[in-house]
Amino acid sequence: MSNLDRISTLLAFTLEEPENPFNFYALALEYRELDKPKAAYLFDYLLKTFPNYLPTYFPAAQFFSEEELMDKAKQTLKSGIALASVLKEEKTKRELTNAYQNLLFETDLE
Repeated sequence: MSNLDRISTLLAFTLEEPENPFNFYALALEYRELDKPKAAYLFDYLLKTFPNYLPTYFPAAQFFSEEELMDKAKQTLKSGIALASVLKEEKTKRELTNAYQNLLFETDLE
């Protein structure tokens, strides 16, 4: 299945199941390389509409960092760390904390 076929399928899923964050998450991942403004919109939409959907935080922060939106990337990671703590998702919390520390280190070098 091509990227465009996956996007078409995922768009249909978002219409069929607008309450399912996974469909928007998968769509944002597909758009990351093809259409950065759409990916940014979808990551923002996910973080606002489905703030308890923990899988969003790492790729969203990574995307924002790649787009040189460092403050947004840091805030996204901090929010994800807080959510992981509340949800008692220790492995995810460690991964987000490591990503946050790496981002701090990288931005401190610039």
